[in-house]
Amino acid sequence: MCELSISIQGTWLEGCVEELYKELASKGLIFKPKCYLADEWLTPDKEPIIGIPFYLAHPTLTKLEMKMMLEAEGDSKDWCMKLLRHECGHAINYAYKLYTKRKWQNIFGKFSEEYEDVYRFRPYSRAFVRHLEDYYAQYHPDEDFSETFAVWLTPDSHWEEKYKDWPALDKLKYIDQLMSELSGKEPLIKTAKPYWEACKLKRKLGYHYNKKQDFQAEDFPHFHDTNLLRIFTPRSQDPKPQRSPGDPATPRPSEPALKAAPLLRKHRKIMLNTLSRWTGEKKYVTNDLLTTLISRCQELDLVCIDEEAVTLMKMTTYITTLLMNYMYTGKFRGE
Repeated sequence: MCELSISIQGTWLEGCVEELYKELASKGLIFKPKCYLADEWLTPDKEPIIGIPFYLAHPTLTKLEMKMMLEAEGDSKDWCMKLLRHECGHAINYAYKLYTKRKWQNIFGKFSEEYEDVYRFRPYSRAFVRHLEDYYAQYHPDEDFSETFAVWLTPDSHWEEKYKDWPALDKLKYIDQLMSELSGKEPLIKTAKPYWEACKLKRKLGYHYNKKQDFQAEDFPHFHDTNLLRIFTPRSQDPKPQRSPGDPATPRPSEPALKAAPLLRKHRKIMLNTLSRWTGEKKYVTNDLLTTLISRCQELDLVCIDEEAVTLMKMTTYITTLLMNYMYTGKFRGE
């Protein structure tokens, strides 16, 4: 990675960073967090500096990221700006040590809370703003602040109207007041260490993507394939009907193989209700999982190899295992 000879300067990222600075200045803030190329989007803990993924600095690297990870996070200007505003929330929090304020802790929670590898969220909660995907504000108090700051900073977000009657509005009003107090003030911490800086990482791209793919395995379409192929079989591999005894020229009548996707759709409602009831998991989680599995069965053109009742029992058992893993670890894959 350190041999790529890339930088922010002279690329479209430079314009995005400058736009971030203008947005801060329009709010009366003189803070300009330094940005550098890192292995991913990040703001090192308590360091007022923003890391931008290296792959956004060159079109070929962006294409490689797309090929390996199915998406390149932040590869459009709008997406990049959303992420920059979020990371800027972390940076300004650290630069002025806002997380040490008692009122900050009363509103967002304790900054010292441990960061877990995964988190559970409440999709209908109005106590949190919605900026990035996956209800990221619910991950940690630091993320809650950064997401709320990002909404506040976004031009023409009309947050006063959008979050009217939401408990999250109190958080936005607090940030509005807090930032007005910081107007024209120099940050308390003016230097920062650029951890995981791309130009210093002696990490091969192959190793980088192998680790990244393993960590994000559940986001790939083939995540369930191995287990689905233990329950179903591709239609192209479905055994041919046997010939009738005494007449080798005449095939024995055989019913068409039962397709997996239509079978699951047929029983989806009862599976959804039963699985949610007995596992205690939210219906939206179970429903999303069923959608993923049905879609994958369709893509692989899978058919049943057992009777309908046996197949449904196997599939229900598999989904139950996934849901129980998710309940206790936040991931469908057991550790």
